[in-house]
Amino acid sequence: MAGQGERKENKTKLEEGEPTPSFEQSAEQLSTIVQRLESGELPLEESLQLFEEGVRVARSAQQRLDQAEKRVEELLGIDEDGEPRTRSFGDGSVGDGSVGDD
Repeated sequence: MAGQGERKENKTKLEEGEPTPSFEQSAEQLSTIVQRLESGELPLEESLQLFEEGVRVARSAQQRLDQAEKRVEELLGIDEDGEPRTRSFGDGSVGDGSVGDD
């Protein structure tokens, strides 16, 4: 069956270490895939192959988002529970940061 060979070929390309597309490239690719699937003009087997490709692209994009979220949390100092990381200034001479704390 030609469709199975094509699927196998797609998996091989991904495993060969091709560079991971950027989030923006993945979003554009997903948009194209959705448009093609929604057209309703594709044969079933081609639709399934395209859907599988869309799932792979979506997972890759989600991984990118997860990595970006983790980086932002690290930069903002948010712990695993979503609470801000705080630390003492030592001597307690600093106010609470409210307006008029001069």
